[in-house]
Amino acid sequence: MSATQVPIRPLKRGSMLKLWLGLALLIAAAGVLAWIGAGSLRGETTATGVQIRTLEKGTGDPVKATDGAVIEYEGRLADGTVFDSTAGRGPAGMIPGQVIPGFGEALQKMREGGRYTIRIPSALGYGAAGAGEGKIPPNSELIFDIQVKQVVRDAALMGPPPGTAPQGAPDGQSAPPQGQPGL
Repeated sequence: MSATQVPIRPLKRGSMLKLWLGLALLIAAAGVLAWIGAGSLRGETTATGVQIRTLEKGTGDPVKATDGAVIEYEGRLADGTVFDSTAGRGPAGMIPGQVIPGFGEALQKMREGGRYTIRIPSALGYGAAGAGEGKIPPNSELIFDIQVKQVVRDAALMGPPPGTAPQGAPDGQSAPPQGQPGL
């Protein structure tokens, strides 16, 4: 053996196994931390399948079934096609019981000042019928970006002033449902 050669000691039995186990544990811990950190990006999925992602929480109590919400929104199909928006029209008033079921369910999870993205399965949207004179094809999943500008408590209980026709109903004729996003 020459002076320039250094003998390499043999590894202790099981040390490679400990190294691989430690590395696997480190990777698993990183995965768990990433999953926890991405929680706000995933949002919440309700029992019916509506997905709600909170971008800005908002303040106050959530919207109730009898409350009105003044919102700005953009509705898209899964392929990104915009089928409705309040842009250029100004905010729209919505009451949870007067909109498609998935939209009403999501509204009741929102707070004034909050911003949300919701994904509504077809069965809780317009289903097999579609809507909007072909703008929303049958069985379409709907995606909405929503900003709640104001919550009007118990707006559904207020009704129109006596002696006036509902908005959009000339001469007291029955009005179409108010606040139907997508139409």
